Amino acid sequence: MDGFNVVFAISGVKTNIFIPPLIAFVVSFFTSMGGISGAFMLLPFQMNFLNYTAPSVSGTNQFFNMVAIPSSVWQYVKEKRMVWPLTWAVIIGTLPGVIVGAYIRIEYLPDPRHFKFFVGLVLSYVGIRLFNDVIKHVKNMQSPRKRNSLKDPTDLTVSETGFSLKRIKFKFDGVSYSFSFLSVFALCLVVGIIGGVYGIGGGSIIAPFFVTFFQIPVYVVAGAALMGTFVTSIAGVIVYQVLSCFYLGVSVSPDWSLGFLFGIGGFCGMYFGARCQKYVPAYLIKCILCFCVLLVAGGYIWGFIRPIWTL
Repeated sequence: MDGFNVVFAISGVKTNIFIPPLIAFVVSFFTSMGGISGAFMLLPFQMNFLNYTAPSVSGTNQFFNMVAIPSSVWQYVKEKRMVWPLTWAVIIGTLPGVIVGAYIRIEYLPDPRHFKFFVGLVLSYVGIRLFNDVIKHVKNMQSPRKRNSLKDPTDLTVSETGFSLKRIKFKFDGVSYSFSFLSVFALCLVVGIIGGVYGIGGGSIIAPFFVTFFQIPVYVVAGAALMGTFVTSIAGVIVYQVLSCFYLGVSVSPDWSLGFLFGIGGFCGMYFGARCQKYVPAYLIKCILCFCVLLVAGGYIWGFIRPIWTL
């Protein structure tokens, strides 16, 4: 340790000890409002700015989720905005996907440039859909009647939930929602594999898919997505730790110290993000989701194209 600079043994990262928690706090505050773990944005930061590109960065990122997420989940439960049927569907679908994704990341994608390009295309489509939703909402809000119909944020609670292998049901803000469990399971399984390879937990990127394809209110998606991310991240960390015993020449085990430092900042950021979420208009939260998704998607696509472009 040199002053406030420290070198982390597992990852080899050298940085100021205050940078990880500070960056994690800022990122997590905004992303948690949309149900996205700060890990979604922290992985590019670690790879591009800290030069941490080993497979263990995925396990480190998931350990960050384990430390950071409980504060926001507790807040959503306390405010009765946790849709437990949706949460269980996310966990059941993404958990096996994350385990499979972790294996694929280590065995077949130590340099996942082509996979990132594919993920970038998928996220671009989701981001464009979210952007269109924001534009439509802004146009609708130009109506005086719409402007005067804003709800009291303290009334935004979940009720009348139901869960079966056929349907998921709940009521929020006076509106009933119902959709197929199998459709949610299939989506979560695919997204879980992507999240496992990416190293952020499957639930981390499920939120924009729910908002875009199932039209679920972003106010209730966030808690379920983050809870799903927390559970699947525990599994992901265990998988990476176990696999490190079999891949002795590769950095696979999570960097616990670095992940914990990021997690401290994320814990505080997600707590305040969850507390502030209900006071932020839904379209602004969608803007945050859209920005996060398109920024990461653009980085992945450009990372794939740049070497070809420079030939």
